[in-house]
Amino acid sequence: MGNRHPVVRGDVRAGAPERRGASHSMSERHTAQELLRRRHHALGRAWADPPLPARGLVVVAIALLALVVTAVLQVRGLTPAAIGLGMLLGLAGGVATMPLFSAGVTRREATLQALISASPDIIAILGPDGRVRFLSHAMQRVTGRSPDDRVGRNAFDSALIHPHDRDGFARAQQRVLSGESGEAVARIRVRHSNGRWVVLEAHTCRLGADEGAVVVARDITGQAALEEDLRHAKLAAEQANKAKNEYLSRMSHELRTPLNAILGFAQLLELDQLNGEQRDNLRYILAGARQLLGLINEVLDIAAVEAGRLPLSLEPVAVAAVAAEAIGLIRPLAHQHAVLLLNASPTHDDHRHHVLGDRERLKQVLLNLLSNAVSYNREGGSVHLACEQVAGERLRITVADTGPGIAPELLELLFVPFERLRSEQTSVEGSGLGLSLSKRLAEAMGGALGVSTAVGRGSTFWVELPLVESPVEQAERQQLEPSWEEDELRPAGPALTVLCIEDNLSNLQLIERVLDRRPSVKLVSAMRPQLGLDLAGEYRPDLVLLDLHLPDMPGTEVLRRLRADPKTSSVPVVILTADARPGLVTRLLDQGARAFLTKPLNVRELLRLLDAIAAERAG
Repeated sequence: MGNRHPVVRGDVRAGAPERRGASHSMSERHTAQELLRRRHHALGRAWADPPLPARGLVVVAIALLALVVTAVLQVRGLTPAAIGLGMLLGLAGGVATMPLFSAGVTRREATLQALISASPDIIAILGPDGRVRFLSHAMQRVTGRSPDDRVGRNAFDSALIHPHDRDGFARAQQRVLSGESGEAVARIRVRHSNGRWVVLEAHTCRLGADEGAVVVARDITGQAALEEDLRHAKLAAEQANKAKNEYLSRMSHELRTPLNAILGFAQLLELDQLNGEQRDNLRYILAGARQLLGLINEVLDIAAVEAGRLPLSLEPVAVAAVAAEAIGLIRPLAHQHAVLLLNASPTHDDHRHHVLGDRERLKQVLLNLLSNAVSYNREGGSVHLACEQVAGERLRITVADTGPGIAPELLELLFVPFERLRSEQTSVEGSGLGLSLSKRLAEAMGGALGVSTAVGRGSTFWVELPLVESPVEQAERQQLEPSWEEDELRPAGPALTVLCIEDNLSNLQLIERVLDRRPSVKLVSAMRPQLGLDLAGEYRPDLVLLDLHLPDMPGTEVLRRLRADPKTSSVPVVILTADARPGLVTRLLDQGARAFLTKPLNVRELLRLLDAIAAERAG
């Protein structure tokens, strides 16, 4: 053999006969040397081309190729030497494809780096121990600090984070790193290099078990400043509104003291013998004093509504009864202005039209609408009150007049307090608070108040409230239920006298029907609190059913007087009301009430209470 041997430039062709022997081994060795030389050159280029992060993937790929080539050669029954040669050939062949693989990795890395660099948010990668592994260059733009200075440090103990935010931020990140939660959001303040605080909203997401987490933090300093300004503005407005309401309330109460003297002594003078001129003068004094009293009451009501302190007793209210009462009170004013009043509301025995509201407040709203419709009407005009059911299970009560109407440009001022829409130049008296208060009352009862108008044709004001089942209908429905049989008519027990102090006619009718099931019970009713106190002293009843929201005197005051009067101090008092606040219930029971029944009334509960009192009297 010589020192140089011919080089075989081709591989073994498929289907060629397999040659064995020394000559074959020598040719195979020279071929392998030439191929290895070329492949080694290609491997060097492939290792040099990819960036450092991609070399780990190259190593993995080479290892996999080696395992595959070894397995193939073993199957073919080659010798260990041949297997070693095959491994080298396989490795070299796999490495030959590295330039293409390297180029793909390089492009992906470049894209990812461009995205991170372009992002305005700070992007950080935390290790499982909470140390910073990577920090984007947005750190420099947002905080004025180099990201390289923070890499390798503990993210939780950073002195850059505001002391008040540090613990909360650390707990949130540790929950994510430990796997307790998959993500977290925290708002933190970070010290800028110029000393100011930067507000960041940090979103953290777990990468995987023992792989750490990625944190994306956005600069929301401007948004946080706006939120803080809004909070301070809201607080200042609430404090100013509270101060205004307290001032109006105190001022109004202070005005009542001298007004009480004016009205009191004027009424005494009215009882004296006066000539015509003196009587006219006195009439002006009384009219002015009563107008001022009405103004004070409206101011107090508006202040109470805006402060959320207006007491309301929301219960089924018969529209027919309230409308008839309001029409009756306005009729003298209508005669004075020569205006015809037309009432098309339901009749008293029509139980279909009950709304959820406060009876006295609904009457106050209707009185205001009717008074305006009469006062601003033309002589010989008319006012029409009607009811209609509208969408959403609501009842609309309308008050239409034939007055001059309201100009479109004035409609936006219609419900502004103390705004009279240029009517101060007319002879119509008023304060400009009626409509504003009426609208607030309607909304406080869960309804609405609006208007439609046409200049020269008149205006139609309406108030809408939710329709509800009347107390009588509810009792009749309960009577059809099987469980009602247990409370059917029972034999007459000891005679009982029950005094019911209630201003709602529908509720009184319900109480009458319920007590009809106990023939031995005598019912005495009073729709005014003072009358109820007088009847209690006269009859000394076995039970008093007391509504809390009464005209002229609250039910709590009636309870106090009943307990203070020796004649009635031992009479059981049962509260009937729609106001079932836990604090109120506890307070009234502590003040001496026997029981507390809420509306809508549970008929069987009331009957059981009557039977218990009857048993006590019999014992």
